[in-house]
Amino acid sequence: MEIPLVFFIVIGFAVGLYGTLIGAGGGFVLVPLLLILFPSQSPEIITGISLAVVFFNALSGSVTYARMKRIDYKSGLLFSSATVPGAILGALSTKYIPHHWFNVTFGLLLLAIAIYLFISPERTPSTTKADTPQGHIQCRIAGPNGAIHTFSYDPRLGIVLSLAVGYLSSLLGIGGGIIHVPVLVNFLNFPVHIATATSHFILAVTAFAATVVHVWTGTLQHEVGYTLCLAVGVLFGAPVGAWLSNRLHGKWIIRGLALALVLVGVRLLVMATT
Repeated sequence: MEIPLVFFIVIGFAVGLYGTLIGAGGGFVLVPLLLILFPSQSPEIITGISLAVVFFNALSGSVTYARMKRIDYKSGLLFSSATVPGAILGALSTKYIPHHWFNVTFGLLLLAIAIYLFISPERTPSTTKADTPQGHIQCRIAGPNGAIHTFSYDPRLGIVLSLAVGYLSSLLGIGGGIIHVPVLVNFLNFPVHIATATSHFILAVTAFAATVVHVWTGTLQHEVGYTLCLAVGVLFGAPVGAWLSNRLHGKWIIRGLALALVLVGVRLLVMATT
């Protein structure tokens, strides 16, 4: 039975809302749903559809976050320069992964990240010029209502990690936010709200690069109508997610991300064993 197109608009709205809320783009939710809805499609087609939708979600969410003054553009552009080459390599590698191993790899990755987020302590990054480590970049983000976020990070570590994030996210079709947000918070000292917004900005660049590759290889010639309906949904859902994110404490955003990863990871592993 053919699935109504309006169903995909509703799914897109939900994915856009929740993905933008936690700075993850929504691909980690969308890929498992697409695997269930289109079980006969190859991982290459599933990831191509997901990344195209993630791009529209990240673009819409980034516009809203920009108005909230929560994006660190300098860091975002630096990390994007590393994620784009990784994303291109990941998009070209997808067709070589068997469907079964795709589900297993994706499921285990999500569970590993979720466990780390649950057990990692809450961070409250704050640095001044006096205590900024040598070689670190200091950032000062002036947010709305007079809020000032000050932190520092090692740009070399950020570039290496971003390259790996770009490859894995494009390979799995998840956009990378579920990996990049924990990396920004736990390894690069970003405040959670700045991390989610900056991650979304990076996602827009990375997902666009990966989508171009999938267009070039012909992957996105399949399920065009469903892809467009999902894109319409996320364009409306992303601003709502950004609005909600501005009203939640950072720890609840991270816990919401971890819980979603557990549910999706378990579902994928069950699918791989049946």
